[in-house]
Amino acid sequence: MNGPFVSLCSEITRTDALALMDWLEDECVTRYLSDSRHVSRFIEQVLGRVRLPILTPLFNQGGRFFMAYDRHDARVGFVRLVRTGADCEMVLVIGNRNDWGRRLGAAAIREAMKLAFLDMRAERLIARIHPDNVRSLKAFERCGFLPDSHTPALTSYALTSARYRQRLRGSPASHGAGIQITEIDKDRLGRLLAFVQDPAAFELEHEIERAIVVDPGEVPGDVVTMNSRALLQLDDETLEVTLVYPEDADCRAGKLSVCSGIGTAILGYRAGDALDWRMPDRTRHIRIEKVLYQPEATGHFHL
Repeated sequence: MNGPFVSLCSEITRTDALALMDWLEDECVTRYLSDSRHVSRFIEQVLGRVRLPILTPLFNQGGRFFMAYDRHDARVGFVRLVRTGADCEMVLVIGNRNDWGRRLGAAAIREAMKLAFLDMRAERLIARIHPDNVRSLKAFERCGFLPDSHTPALTSYALTSARYRQRLRGSPASHGAGIQITEIDKDRLGRLLAFVQDPAAFELEHEIERAIVVDPGEVPGDVVTMNSRALLQLDDETLEVTLVYPEDADCRAGKLSVCSGIGTAILGYRAGDALDWRMPDRTRHIRIEKVLYQPEATGHFHL
């Protein structure tokens, strides 16, 4: 939980827009951002003519726009994803100079990759970077992007969906703390994803893709598998939950669907693990205190 953490939120408020304006007035921030003047004028026009507190639809015209937050829910930047045919192009800005060097850029790139490939189903993700923007070039290279084309003004980097998934499976720890999932759970959850209509289901797909797959008989007894019961510390609250399939969910009985925010978050983690997970309204801090019951540990492989 001590590594860099960034979450992307699609809801854009007037307060967000004012923060963007401040960032775009900093010459060091906009130096390599080719359309900064256009973006700044757009935001100024929006704030001048629209009095609504929520500006999400306006910011998502022609693409998808996300504010980036750290684990303390402080705004640190923004990401824009624009779909062009089968490809998707990313624009990333870490807006506060005090946040530079915290590896938040790479964390934001990984979150944008998840959205582009698992939610938007892009075949390629492209980033066009000024050749002198060494910090950004290194961040994209660390995330698996490869040089695609080059001009004196811009260097294009690209990552394919196939390479992204290969890297998820080959180096899962680079996309978060390592988690484990049994072969049976992976098969069942894979079939579940084919029918789930929840827009946030791509988060579960990401966790399944990056998990280390183990034999049900060899999974450690303190790992949260499907139908496990665990004691959690959720921010300042202690609660007991059972991780279940959507049809068995019952919040009043503590049965959390694996497709819910907390349900997806705890899948595959072990007792003692701690993680941050963005819910719709804020980031929650979760610790797995104890696994009280695990089907595999008692030979209940049919659950």
